Amino acid sequence: MPASYNPFRLNVGFLINQPVGSSRDFVFEIPNLHLEQDFDFNDLSGMARFTRTAQGILAQVRLRATLRTECVRCLTYFQQPLNTEFTELYAFSRKSVTESELLLPEDANINLKPLVRDYLLLDIPIKPLCSVDCKGLCPICGENLNENLCNHEPENVDPRLSILKSLLDKDN
Repeated sequence: MPASYNPFRLNVGFLINQPVGSSRDFVFEIPNLHLEQDFDFNDLSGMARFTRTAQGILAQVRLRATLRTECVRCLTYFQQPLNTEFTELYAFSRKSVTESELLLPEDANINLKPLVRDYLLLDIPIKPLCSVDCKGLCPICGENLNENLCNHEPENVDPRLSILKSLLDKDN
């Protein structure tokens, strides 16, 4: 595949002269997709449906992918599943544009790549977890508690702070 190949650049010119309601589906099966400097999405699959409307070409896109990322609790890498859906209108004229201000290009080649990038990035969790029951790292030795348990002696509390420690113990 050449470096300039863009699987999200799609020619929808055939829909312009079709009756309102005409549509066509494009299916995506992309093993690896590099977007921006740090984002390599794997196993990207999904579909884009383009429908002719009175105002323009409506794009309805549904995608699934995975992203190699790091768990915020245990710092191990894992494949984060991502699912995104979006609908955007590529208007025929400026008076029909929506909030996203997308116009149908003169050559009728729609480039979905910027939208795919934005919507996939929005789907990445702020605090990714390898699993909901991830135990994280030991605060004393840094051991991954999902793999090994560590047996530490109870920490010695500075006698001047023992009153504060007793307040913490009461809350538990």
